[in-house]
Amino acid sequence: MKPKIILLAISLLGFAAAKANTDPESPCTLRKSIDEVNGVILNAESKKPLKDVSITAYLVSKKEKAIITDEDGGYAFDELKPGTYRFIFEKAGFKRVTKEKVVIKTDETFQLNIEMIENKDSELMPSPFHF
Repeated sequence: MKPKIILLAISLLGFAAAKANTDPESPCTLRKSIDEVNGVILNAESKKPLKDVSITAYLVSKKEKAIITDEDGGYAFDELKPGTYRFIFEKAGFKRVTKEKVVIKTDETFQLNIEMIENKDSELMPSPFHF
């Protein structure tokens, strides 16, 4: 009878230790969540990657994170909180792109590729010498 009780106690201790290691609040947790959005930004006409595009993520009207695309037009947001986001893509000389209602879930990757259109309209201020 004693060996069964000892075996049961060891099993319970092992279960408790395993549970403690999977607790997300535990500092010993090795699991990393992958709340991530990534993609590539291209010029809509030439299909070439656009570097230095500013991308801002908003969660419930609150700015959560801002990044810039790399040389290949790529970007990645790591560790975003789960929720519904609005992403704004901006670059001088291009029309601003807004993507609404992008749902980010825990441990899922979301790919969001964007094509930006060059702004052909002159957005120049009138000359101060123009009467």
